Amino acid sequence: MGTFSSEEQEKVVHAISIAENKTSGEIRVVVEKHCPGEVFERATHYFEKLDMHKTALRNGVLIYLAHEDHKFSVIGDAGIHKKVGDDFWEKTKEIMVQEFRNAQYVNGLIQGIEHAGEQLAKFYPREDDDINELPNDIVFGDK
Repeated sequence: MGTFSSEEQEKVVHAISIAENKTSGEIRVVVEKHCPGEVFERATHYFEKLDMHKTALRNGVLIYLAHEDHKFSVIGDAGIHKKVGDDFWEKTKEIMVQEFRNAQYVNGLIQGIEHAGEQLAKFYPREDDDINELPNDIVFGDK
């Protein structure tokens, strides 16, 4: 599979926008073909590189996917992790893996985004003065 089509990218970005409209939290997606090294370490690398640890409430969530290596990780900042705990991350991954097993990467990402957005909205509802602290675009790490 090559890079996502424009339409697929729009669907993912739209899902991020919809999820973030209900929360002060931030969701980012990173997609690569290959994951050099351990997937959690790679996701952590991008979390820091994208300044996700610099949100005001420390409530960012990163979904990392290396589709050709069949690896992915879902990680969150300290603020959201304290609220949801380890079970949330495992549940999110279970939801996504159902789609990934069928090579439905976009659908898996969207379902993960929706699930993360629901939890973020529950613990960090959107306030009138909220701003979008981070871009909603997909980061393609192989480029």
